[in-house]
Amino acid sequence: MTAIKKGFKWLGMAVVYFIAAAVLYIVLAFLLSRIAVPAEKVKGEEVTIFIMSNGVHTDFVMPVKSEVVDWSREVKFCNTLGKDSLYLYVGMGWGNKRFYMQTPTWADLTLKTGLIATLGLGKSAIHATFYKEISKYDKYVQIEMTIDQYRRLVKYIDSTFAKDSAGHYQVIVSNANYGDSDAFYEANGRFTMFYTCNTWLNSGLKACGQRACLWTPFEEGIFFQYRKK
Repeated sequence: MTAIKKGFKWLGMAVVYFIAAAVLYIVLAFLLSRIAVPAEKVKGEEVTIFIMSNGVHTDFVMPVKSEVVDWSREVKFCNTLGKDSLYLYVGMGWGNKRFYMQTPTWADLTLKTGLIATLGLGKSAIHATFYKEISKYDKYVQIEMTIDQYRRLVKYIDSTFAKDSAGHYQVIVSNANYGDSDAFYEANGRFTMFYTCNTWLNSGLKACGQRACLWTPFEEGIFFQYRKK
């Protein structure tokens, strides 16, 4: 067998293995996202939060101020372009820093950026967006929880923020804002195909005793669990 024929043989095998791995990934993502981690059985609905989706990526959306936390002390209004302090809610999502900041729309996605994120290369970031209301045109689910559960969610999200030597969140100064009401912050962790932005949010739901998927890399699995409620 010539070197060229051997090269085509190995290339063909690589393509077959890649397709098989992709199919297995999608099948596992579908099956494991259908297995529910049940919510804790508690009494009292004291805090309302939301899970908001753009169709691919999910964010936690929470009151800016509550008896548990005032997010604006660290996720500051002045870090946004609009510097408006009248917002009532703040959304937070986690992901690959390069992907976040170079892909404001799917039309901006490049193969290099996608591969860097999928392979777990590069740093992570939290994207924080302020809202004055939860629009009926947004895709979201509403979740009621106790003060203790919300405190655990806050602790989970807070632990994801990278902090400076004084313990403060580190805003990323850039021109990559999506609008007048958002900003980026340095974050801990690595985005990979096995731990995505949606996996991060799903883990947050588990941390605060809410209904969640056993595992999901996609937002569809999370919304499936809440369609079943």
